[in-house]
Amino acid sequence: MQMKPLRTSLIAAAFALLPFAAWSQLPPPTLAARSSLLLDMSSGQTLAASDADTKIEPASLTKLMTAYLVFAALRDKKLTLDQRPPVSAPAYKAIGSRMFVEPARPATVDELLHGMIVQSGNDASIVLAEAVAGTEAGFAELMNREAARIGMKNTRFRNATGLPDPAHYTTARDLGLLTVRLIEDFPQDYAKYYSLKEYTYNKIRQPNRNRLLFLDPSVDGVKTGHTDAAGYCLIASSRREQAGAGFHRRLLSVVTGTASESARAIESQKLLNYGFQNFEAVKVLTAGQPLGKYQVWKGAANEVSAGFEQDVFVTVAKGQAGAIKAEVERVQPLIAPVTRGQRIGTMRVKLGDQVLAERPVLALAAVDQAGLFGRAWDTIRLWMSK
Repeated sequence: MQMKPLRTSLIAAAFALLPFAAWSQLPPPTLAARSSLLLDMSSGQTLAASDADTKIEPASLTKLMTAYLVFAALRDKKLTLDQRPPVSAPAYKAIGSRMFVEPARPATVDELLHGMIVQSGNDASIVLAEAVAGTEAGFAELMNREAARIGMKNTRFRNATGLPDPAHYTTARDLGLLTVRLIEDFPQDYAKYYSLKEYTYNKIRQPNRNRLLFLDPSVDGVKTGHTDAAGYCLIASSRREQAGAGFHRRLLSVVTGTASESARAIESQKLLNYGFQNFEAVKVLTAGQPLGKYQVWKGAANEVSAGFEQDVFVTVAKGQAGAIKAEVERVQPLIAPVTRGQRIGTMRVKLGDQVLAERPVLALAAVDQAGLFGRAWDTIRLWMSK
């Protein structure tokens, strides 16, 4: 089959980075940070980036992957929230931030998740890692396998805590990808743990180190990190209603290597505000909404509806929504059988002459083969049309 172009004026979703000059008249803010990234999760687009592919020490941002794997183990019934994993000597003696779990009184998995996410407890991280994989080293292997699966191309994990190790590294872009997967794959777990402002365990109350939870009501997570080498790091998620649009946008900021706790909060807030003030998301198609009808050859039906299985959003600089156009390249000829969800075309979204993104066009229904006579007749028609 060949792909032949068909032009249309529909707007579609974008999943690619566009040079900043084409996005907005106002350039991204200059941040006092080692690296940074701003993502719009409604469209998947990168709105700003600075040294986002430079290798960094992730510090406690590592615990995002630890949490991801624990959530997966809970989903797969390999752990339960009321389970009490034993506290090993390495966990009990863990250095750095702790939730102060004791070997004689093991905490539940639910308590450990609170301790790891809210209090950033290294002891809790190790206990959970050992509960999932037997050893922290074995858990690190799982972390690296999962990182490869979700596309973290410049990441290597050596432990579940983020304690310094020369071979333990990542990038702001990879951390952004991981956080998106965490929020989208485990939305209920994310909502339960990451917005908590404090947690008390063993009669010790510790506040969440994410200051934006206290300063910005739209922020609902996600994680801080700090070591001497990494500096002060923060990944923050902000969900705000877009005026007049009837939906909320979620922006995700990654800021690494700042000089202090207050600096990482200030720089993260700058980045989030830049995204909300200068860009807007446009919902252009609803899941299942037909994009049009495509001709089907040798089928029990002569055509099939085309569209998308998920809502389609695009993020543009404010005032530029009307300048977006799209081209659809169809599979020609489209020959039955056609299965529901089969890719039958490609939509390319453009702003001016520049391609912003590509999105597969899918069949919204199945089309079985026609009978023998119908297939033979269409074979003749196709031959005559060449």
